[in-house]
Amino acid sequence: MNYKEQYIKAKIRPEFKDVVLSRIAQILHNKNNYVIVSSKTKIPWDIVACIHSLESDLSFKRHLHNGDPLTSRTVNVPSGRPKTGSPPFTWIESAIDALGAYPKPLLWDLDLKLYFLESYNGLGYRRHKINSPYLWSMTDQYEKGKYVADGCFDENAVSKQIGAVALMKGLELNF
Repeated sequence: MNYKEQYIKAKIRPEFKDVVLSRIAQILHNKNNYVIVSSKTKIPWDIVACIHSLESDLSFKRHLHNGDPLTSRTVNVPSGRPKTGSPPFTWIESAIDALGAYPKPLLWDLDLKLYFLESYNGLGYRRHKINSPYLWSMTDQYEKGKYVADGCFDENAVSKQIGAVALMKGLELNF
């Protein structure tokens, strides 16, 4: 099954509907920031918003790269970002740095969006033959299995984050 087929099939788990709706309200409240970054990076605004939710819990005080504080360069992977400028960084300049190095296709179809998001976090879940919680958490396409630290997979850990697919479906109000 490809990303698009799986996305169409996916449903947000009913017990997470309220938390997803709450997160969607936060995203829409700050949509202008995502649109600004999108205009500079050519990454769709909804993808920027999903990464912001997953990497830094929608905090505008943290790097989009990995959630490290904007008061200094990133420490966690990728470390030392942004390479230019002086801290403290603005969220927008850091987000542009985080997304600026990626190739920019002219057409962002659903398959490409989901592949981009999964790649941004890493493709390691494929090795364990489970759907990445980065994409599928809080949908019926994910149950358990999670990297609890870089390179440390726990087959029984369950992601507590809202996956990108749940966010995208929430943005569409497609429950």
